[in-house]
Amino acid sequence: MADFLATYPSPAGQVRTVTIKAANLTEARKLLRRRGIRAENLRPVAPGNTKNATTDRSAKRGFGAIEIKLFERAPGVKEKAVFANKLAALINAGVPIVRSLDLMARQQKLPMFKRALNKVSLDVNEGIALGTALRQWPKVFDNLSVAMVEAGEAGGVLDETLGRLAKLLEDNAKLKNQIKGALAYPVIVLVIAILVFFGMTIFLIPVFAEIFEDLGAELPVFTQILIDLSSLLRSSFSLYAIAIIILSLWMLKRFYATHKGRRAVDLLILKMPLFGDLILLAATAQYCRIFSSLTRAGVPILLSMEISSETAGNSIISDAIDASREMVQEGVLLSDALIRQKVLPDMALEMLAIGEESGEMDKMLGKVADFYEDEVSTTTKALTSLLEPIMIVLVGGIVGSILVAMYLPMFSVFSEIS
Repeated sequence: MADFLATYPSPAGQVRTVTIKAANLTEARKLLRRRGIRAENLRPVAPGNTKNATTDRSAKRGFGAIEIKLFERAPGVKEKAVFANKLAALINAGVPIVRSLDLMARQQKLPMFKRALNKVSLDVNEGIALGTALRQWPKVFDNLSVAMVEAGEAGGVLDETLGRLAKLLEDNAKLKNQIKGALAYPVIVLVIAILVFFGMTIFLIPVFAEIFEDLGAELPVFTQILIDLSSLLRSSFSLYAIAIIILSLWMLKRFYATHKGRRAVDLLILKMPLFGDLILLAATAQYCRIFSSLTRAGVPILLSMEISSETAGNSIISDAIDASREMVQEGVLLSDALIRQKVLPDMALEMLAIGEESGEMDKMLGKVADFYEDEVSTTTKALTSLLEPIMIVLVGGIVGSILVAMYLPMFSVFSEIS
């Protein structure tokens, strides 16, 4: 019998350690599971070194958390996809996994990612499963990546699963970039239009106001409104207005941080004209793609639903998946459970039901994902084409209105002179 040191999170989120005696790592994991402990790290400890190892582990984790938070950037989807692709190629070529991890750690430029790969390599070399080693770094490897790796290890097809993971991450990144591009364009143009309006109101209108006052011209109502607005913005009122805006944004952020607030805002987003449908299409495509990839890799359906819920990106859709998961746990078919939630599009639900009946749910969901990804691409292009002239008219209307308001009094002055 040997001593094994396990590190695991408590329900309060604190890191705890426990020492257990077992014949090997496999038996140690079984004993921990019987106690209800899901170990983040499990390794053999030499006799007499348990206390030091525990202290060292806690100290490293505490310092590492501060260091990561303050100075380091977590890898993005692109870096994770490149990692999965390279690791799949190396394993497929017959390179031992520890050597593959060491090679990728040497080539990695991100400090957090590099340190994680070095530690994962050491853990795997000690006999810890790759999925278990990856799970110790939640800021680097998300639940989706860990679940795919664990399924690949269990099925003996790690290289194939990593290839699927790389493609899945790339597809998700492409989908998110399309949505961000469609949403960013009108927001950027609108911000520019607002800045132009305030710039002309604060700096240009006062110049004309002085000219009109010297000429004694009678001002039209629209011109007088803009001059009064300019005076208001140049006064101390603008400071109060800025403070109110900042406070409102802070309160909105705090409200959105709560589950109730997040649901309210996400529901409002889904009901937005044009953009709401686009976000729903993208969320449906992402859910179907992730769920299909997880089930095809051999991840249990309940765990696949849990991970799909975490990556949904919208709390309304995420809650619908969670509620469906509870129904599936009670024996309800997945398609029936999702139909009762009335969130996802009807066509996706119908094809899911057909996939369940035919026993090829993963393939059917893959086709649904392909269809909705094409729909997102088409909708994004159409939306951009529609918004371009609207934004041009908006900016032109703002600038033109201010110029007209400034030149109208001049016409009355010229008519009096003539």
